[in-house]
Amino acid sequence: MAGQRGRDVLVKIGDGGSPEDFVVVAGIRTCSIALGAGLIDATTTTSPGAWRELIAGAGVKKVEVSGAGVFKDMASDERMRAAFFAGEAPTLQLLIPDFGTLQGPFVIAALAYSGEHDGEAAFAVSLVSAGALSFAAA
Repeated sequence: MAGQRGRDVLVKIGDGGSPEDFVVVAGIRTCSIALGAGLIDATTTTSPGAWRELIAGAGVKKVEVSGAGVFKDMASDERMRAAFFAGEAPTLQLLIPDFGTLQGPFVIAALAYSGEHDGEAAFAVSLVSAGALSFAAA
């Protein structure tokens, strides 16, 4: 399989409607999506060969997303600001090429804006899953 373009990793935010429409988070240049699961250690003094034993499927699952890019002040920027200030957990779609799409509620843990006098206005966002996610393979 050939390599994938980084710009094909997309973050989309839902409008909260029914049915929900999604828009790409505008201006995003870098994006990191991390899937994780907590481990529940069940090791005891009687564990075979003193090897660690884990309880399969018992840990808490989470997805963390971080992104940064150029601030464009488009519909997706307004939706992010509104969700942050309202303390809501909007539905996001995370599209990963040749992997699939994760979808579900996320809390906006951090939203930052920056800029230098001779450069563009920029933003950074941190998102954390806030409920069950669905997965659709590519």
